[in-house]
Amino acid sequence: MSFTYIDIDSEVESTAMSERVRARHKKRVPHTSEDVMAFEPDVDFSTAGGHFPRVYLPPEHERKYSDDEDDGEYNDEDFAHLIPDPNVDPNANWFKRTHDTLKGDISSILLLLFLYLLQGVPLGLIGAIPLLLSGKHVSYGSQAIFSFAYWPFSLKLLWAPIVDSVFSKRLGRRKSWMVPCQYLIGAFMLYLSYKVNDIMGDNGGSPNVVFLMLIFLPLNFLAATQDIAVDGWALTMLSRKNVGYASTCNAVGQTAGYFLGNIVFLALESPTFCNDFLRSKENYKDTGIIDLAGYVFFWGWVFIVTTTLVLVLKREVDKSVPSNQNNGEVVPAGEEDEELELGVAESYAVLYKILKLKSIHYMVAILLTGKLAFAASDGMTSLKLIEMGIPKDRLAGIGVFLTPMQIMLPWMIGKWTAGPRPLNVFLLAFPYRIFIGGVFAALVWWTPHFSLPDGKFEYSVYIVWITGYIFHQLATYSMFVSMMAFIAQISDPRIGGTYMTMLNTLNNLGGNWPVTVVLAVTDWFTYKDCVVKGTKEILYACNTKVLADQCSSGGDVCEVAVDGYFISVAICSVIGVIWYKVFYNKIKYLQKIPRSQWRVFPSRSAE
Repeated sequence: MSFTYIDIDSEVESTAMSERVRARHKKRVPHTSEDVMAFEPDVDFSTAGGHFPRVYLPPEHERKYSDDEDDGEYNDEDFAHLIPDPNVDPNANWFKRTHDTLKGDISSILLLLFLYLLQGVPLGLIGAIPLLLSGKHVSYGSQAIFSFAYWPFSLKLLWAPIVDSVFSKRLGRRKSWMVPCQYLIGAFMLYLSYKVNDIMGDNGGSPNVVFLMLIFLPLNFLAATQDIAVDGWALTMLSRKNVGYASTCNAVGQTAGYFLGNIVFLALESPTFCNDFLRSKENYKDTGIIDLAGYVFFWGWVFIVTTTLVLVLKREVDKSVPSNQNNGEVVPAGEEDEELELGVAESYAVLYKILKLKSIHYMVAILLTGKLAFAASDGMTSLKLIEMGIPKDRLAGIGVFLTPMQIMLPWMIGKWTAGPRPLNVFLLAFPYRIFIGGVFAALVWWTPHFSLPDGKFEYSVYIVWITGYIFHQLATYSMFVSMMAFIAQISDPRIGGTYMTMLNTLNNLGGNWPVTVVLAVTDWFTYKDCVVKGTKEILYACNTKVLADQCSSGGDVCEVAVDGYFISVAICSVIGVIWYKVFYNKIKYLQKIPRSQWRVFPSRSAE
């Protein structure tokens, strides 16, 4: 199937839109999914539904119906999706309103949650491997080799158009990729379960980090490909009024999956945790309840069995296409914004067209630079705690207290992130997160003062850090969910996989490269002195590993005189304040752009 891209003169398009608005003025019926949350009306919580922005409608006399798009207001077509659902009783309790609002989408939301959970499990396992390798005294160079296993999620944009365009009509556009990927993930896990003990050196050898990376790299590649398919399916699996839940499902599902693959595994694998909390004193052992091989074997079968059930029981139905019956009037055939069937070359051409959009230019700058403000505190704080002697399983155990909040927070703030201005949450959380970075730096400085003679720490220290991480995650997840909600809103369902994956990939890159850069330059800010043991006499600087080893071999101590961590946090915070000042109005502006201007292909209802 071929398509011809037609450039419509902006004045002609504006005139045509005005005529359509006048024709529909008295009906106020939703017409385009991209305009579902395009206007920011007054919020009236007394009439609010369970979650959704379409119920937030300003009084009639405050509405403006303007044909001039430059005045910053929106016309009748933008208001259409904000009409309260007559089937939802505003006086009912929260559970009743939510159930009525989600009616018809509950099973799809549960399926999306589960698919994103499956996606999070291999990500959690990959995140746990470096901690296991650290316990085996693997060098940083070997850790760097394994870090290549993280790359697929930052590069998935390269093959997203192929996932979007090559599929089997019989199987379904998204299931054509999701089903094989999940079967292969299960197969990789089953294979790994029989080899992982030898690879990790548990049988007397040293860990084969290269082979381990070569196993987890394709595993993460498959998870990234599954993410492309599920992201695109979410846009069509949910009805237009509930499409804002796509980001909530993503955040909650991936968090739960990562929790199971990382925190639960590390806890059950740790002999200390199992002996302290799960075993009686007479049953103490020097191993955990499970090992990596058994845990991977279990999830391998979970992937295979559940994928078979999805293949057999779930059909692909495009719910983003509006009903053909609208107030008794039949919408002409072809008016629906059905998902396009593009070839590979056409998909890459569409990707190029997306990148040419002026609004996307601003989004690229925001996504790639916004997280530089938090790179030092996010990327280095846990490393500093490990250096201080906090056990890795205790550090990972902090996540046990964070996960419930990470799961519940997207639902708690959903009223605003699924609303017409989701990035308002982002703007509120940004300075708060910068402040938390400064608090983390203060806690890093404070923690060594409470070390016990045996090198351990009192439980009060862990309580303080758990509290700090809870407030940190509050800001982090608020920003993440709000950005994901905005991306879901502006992505064109007709090319959903490519559009969403491009923006999500940029978001991932924006979180990865700042941490890498900060880790690389922090050593430049760190100064160490070789000091005679038991005195304060400085012999020489020991900034390099060779000099540090030389100092230690001579019986002296290489002490940190200036810690580059604090300098990096300060620099990143200053950059963050400047960034916030520069981009604040731009972010506000992006939310005011009509959703139609984010399209690559004009809406068929607009033609």
